[in-house]
Amino acid sequence: MRTMRAARFHPASGKLGVEEVPVPRPGPGEALVKVAACGICHSDLSLLNGVFHTDLPSITPGHEAAGTIDELGSPVPGWQRGDRVVVHAGRACGACPACVSGAAIDDCERVQIMAFDYDGAWAEYVLVPVGALVRVPGSIPLERAAILADAVSTPYAAVVDTAAVRPAESVGVWGLGGIGTHALQAARLAGAAPVIGLDPLPAARERALELGADHTLDPTAEDVLDRIAELTGGRGLKVAIDAVGHADTIAQANRALGHRGRLVLVGMSMDRVELGPLAAFTRDRHSVTGHLGYRKEHIEQLVDLVAAGRLDLSRSISAELPLAETAEGVRRLEHKEGNPIRIVIRP
Repeated sequence: MRTMRAARFHPASGKLGVEEVPVPRPGPGEALVKVAACGICHSDLSLLNGVFHTDLPSITPGHEAAGTIDELGSPVPGWQRGDRVVVHAGRACGACPACVSGAAIDDCERVQIMAFDYDGAWAEYVLVPVGALVRVPGSIPLERAAILADAVSTPYAAVVDTAAVRPAESVGVWGLGGIGTHALQAARLAGAAPVIGLDPLPAARERALELGADHTLDPTAEDVLDRIAELTGGRGLKVAIDAVGHADTIAQANRALGHRGRLVLVGMSMDRVELGPLAAFTRDRHSVTGHLGYRKEHIEQLVDLVAAGRLDLSRSISAELPLAETAEGVRRLEHKEGNPIRIVIRP
């Protein structure tokens, strides 16, 4: 029996450690992918600290994965061993009406999520549905391809789909970490102007300017709302994207909106949301929408954008660590050590 190393999390004890486990065998319609890189995401932290939960007694975290096909459970036209791929972090439940009718993963009504409902990719190999694979050209390093599957695709989907940003609309992004920096890049791709990044860390603000923000502000400054009004010609923001998930940043983002402004909530926490007086909220016709995840088509679009040189991810990887140092990577992200965008594990 083949074995591999995997970072295993045991919810009952709260322990995370690298263990030797069997290499999974792919069945029909499945692929075994040799993992080249897998990102560490705040959603992983939420699993490890108990904000999110899994029903499994132990699980391998990690849902931002890229690598090469090691084995196919059955022949699949167009795919073969050695193909470079990034993995959509979901699989169809197989039982809902959409699945019974033969729909794709994105249409499943009870889609299962990698690293929460089944084993993820902080491991040497990961087992996934063939339908979750997106081809990666040789021009894209696999560590950059890995972070497309959430760190880039989730904020991209928030900008182009949920917020439906249009050219020349003003966009503000609260929180300039792994999600926020890619949200402002996506807003710029969509033609937003101005794009304003907000973060209390000077280094994060400086980085945002290098990545395409037109302006950056400290959200803790007393005059921050006045500065947003000034930068938008007194009109306020058309779109505010909260990548923090704290009640105070959400309330501030809402106050920064202009007439018919749209607030999109991407950050996640257990905070209760208070948006202020209802009369003012309805008078200004603000809309508030939660956003989670992405569709496979978003990864496909992003692969094309990166390959064409329209989206530069060369500064998106803050550190690459071996599998044995997974817990260290988690610690760095949790404490924001080194102002990280994305830390990736290289098994």
